[in-house]
Amino acid sequence: MPLSNRRFARSLSCGASFLILAMAATPALAADPAPAAPVVAPAQADESDDGLPPITVTATRREELSKDVPIAVTSLSGATLDTINSSGLDIRFLSGRTPSLNIESSFGRTFPRFYIRGLGNTDFDPNAAQPVSVVYDGVALESPFLKSFPVFDLANVEVLRGPQGTLFGRNTPAGVVKLTSAAPRDVWSGYGSASWATYNTVNAEAAVGGPIGGGFSFRASGILQRRDNWITNTSTTGNANRMLEGYTDLAGRFQIAYHSDDFNALLNVHGRDLDGTPRVFRAGAIQQGSNNFSAGFRPDRVALDGYTSQSLTQWGINLKLDYHVDGVGTFYSVTAFEKARVESTGDIDGGNTYAFPPVGLNRALFPVNTGGLTRPEEFSQELRFASDEFGGFRAQGGLYYFNQKLNYAEFNYNFPTTGSRARDLNSFIDHRNSNENYGVFASVEYKATDKLTLRAGGRYSHDDRDDLITDRTPGGSPIIFGLRLPIRTRTNDGEFTWDVSGTYAVTSDVSVYARVATGYQGPAIQDRVTFGSVPVVAPKQTTISGEAGIKGATPDQTLRFALDGYYWSTDDLQITAVGGASNSTRLLSAANAVGYGVEAEFEARPIPALVLTASGSYNFTELRDPTIGVAPCGSGVCTPTDPVVAGLARINGNDLPQAPRFVVNWTGRYAVPVGSGEVYLFTDWAFRSSINYFLYEAVEFRGRSLLEGGLKLGYKLDNKLDVGVFVRNVTNQIRSVSAIDFNNLTGFINEPRIVGVQARLGF
Repeated sequence: MPLSNRRFARSLSCGASFLILAMAATPALAADPAPAAPVVAPAQADESDDGLPPITVTATRREELSKDVPIAVTSLSGATLDTINSSGLDIRFLSGRTPSLNIESSFGRTFPRFYIRGLGNTDFDPNAAQPVSVVYDGVALESPFLKSFPVFDLANVEVLRGPQGTLFGRNTPAGVVKLTSAAPRDVWSGYGSASWATYNTVNAEAAVGGPIGGGFSFRASGILQRRDNWITNTSTTGNANRMLEGYTDLAGRFQIAYHSDDFNALLNVHGRDLDGTPRVFRAGAIQQGSNNFSAGFRPDRVALDGYTSQSLTQWGINLKLDYHVDGVGTFYSVTAFEKARVESTGDIDGGNTYAFPPVGLNRALFPVNTGGLTRPEEFSQELRFASDEFGGFRAQGGLYYFNQKLNYAEFNYNFPTTGSRARDLNSFIDHRNSNENYGVFASVEYKATDKLTLRAGGRYSHDDRDDLITDRTPGGSPIIFGLRLPIRTRTNDGEFTWDVSGTYAVTSDVSVYARVATGYQGPAIQDRVTFGSVPVVAPKQTTISGEAGIKGATPDQTLRFALDGYYWSTDDLQITAVGGASNSTRLLSAANAVGYGVEAEFEARPIPALVLTASGSYNFTELRDPTIGVAPCGSGVCTPTDPVVAGLARINGNDLPQAPRFVVNWTGRYAVPVGSGEVYLFTDWAFRSSINYFLYEAVEFRGRSLLEGGLKLGYKLDNKLDVGVFVRNVTNQIRSVSAIDFNNLTGFINEPRIVGVQARLGF
């Protein structure tokens, strides 16, 4: 049996095992089984209720109704998450599903980059910091590789927009993406779900859990995502795989909980194993003089000649404890450790034909084949106290400690290749980095009247960074591109961040709020020394933001809405110029950047059988620094629209990269009763307007707008059985979503159309 078929058979076997586990784990000894219950909150109201269910969020580290929280926050759960993630995509499936959120990656499934309200970081370096924090099960993940952990068996996803520096700490000036797993329960429950689709795409999940006596309960869950290599490499030279962009991604989570009176404990152990090929770079995909694809471009064809490989193994453990003292408050502790090993090697030029000018499909100026081996380790400890209410007052505060060890190696390979990576390796640069952060924070809330609630908080954070670069090239020289190695770079700094807000209940269903908050991103070190780059330190980045909005619902709860407007200003914005004529990486500090916009969300249930949602945002961003210039594309292949002075494009006044002006999404679900169940049609659509790929603007590197839609037709029986057919990217709209501007017009694209079937069984 061919290797691809063996992998497919093994993947199907794993998926079937998940389903069997979920169905077989129903407790046989229970004389009176507990009633069936969904694993996560449904996206629509119960059929017996004509209105919309209330939304509870934890944006303030307490459970509160969304309308009472003075933060722009969106919550996704239930059928919506299940449907939009049915095609086997990684965490990037959330992109565009809430106002102001964009997610992209040049590494595929291993290195997502997040942007909220236009604020993000395009840097692909393992040492890069992002202004959007991913908090998974209460643990803030710093490394982008750790942020890529698969999304499965979740209670909900919350996207918090705007600075969250008080309660969530540093590196949150743009916001937080908060993922919360379904927790163990005191009743038996579980589910099994599997889909099969185009390119033998499999998305199989299962979970089971319940009480095991003595106050203990557990939950075990897992996911298998896999796809055949679906892109044919037509090159007859070199060592790139003949088929590309397939993957097998397996992850699991085991939780055990203990409850006794006022004490709770939850242990979470999780792991992941990914084997696949890296994101395909497509040389000459973009037509010179436009942002259309070149003649002859096909999504399922490339021509590469360099080594291509990608793998990731990851595991983590965290322990959450809380103890409530009646009449005083609750003490919390969260201890966590995360570790990963990531190998990724790609053909950076993206082609196999070399000539000047490097214009046209599969063409580059000269070959570049690089890779890396990255090992992030992160330990964090938070101690927090949240008081009970005393005379209208509530408070919380605590201490936080974070320690990261980040070791990674940069590889560069000779060309033409010999077929042996060891012989072809001509550069091996080793990095030993550390980052230590501590913080102390406090927040207070006062209910001034029955209608007015005031809140304020502050946090002091301090960062220490230490980076050591050495040369381990076999038989090499300690001088790399004019630099003598080893080189050590250190930096440290701290910042006090704060927020103040007020919420006023206009009616029992409608509230208005206003909030001013600051955010902090620690000082950064760019320590690449290949292709002429040199270590650079950027000072801390600080943000101040103001927003005001209205949230609520109609008295009959058939329409829910949230509208807000915001403005932010960031000083010493950390930006990265990547690529250009020398393919160097330069960490820059722009004097200022601003952003402002409006966001809106609506959910309606005009009749019990129909649920409609719509949300959108307008986001304006602007760089403000007349002194900064960056190198535009190499070989003169692109058409810059910025003024170019002394070889540098002046970027003052430009949009931030990967910051679309408009983000819009909408969904609809209509159901018709049939027998004991219902037949339903669900559709979802996400739109983003055009974007800049880089700090400078060029005709070729202005990404076209993108609209992706999904459809699902299914039959659902009593929240237990759900079967259906689905289509993702219905119109098969293919766009270049980012690019590399080294010496040609290399781009990479979004997911193609995926058609499949899905079945879900719960108890």
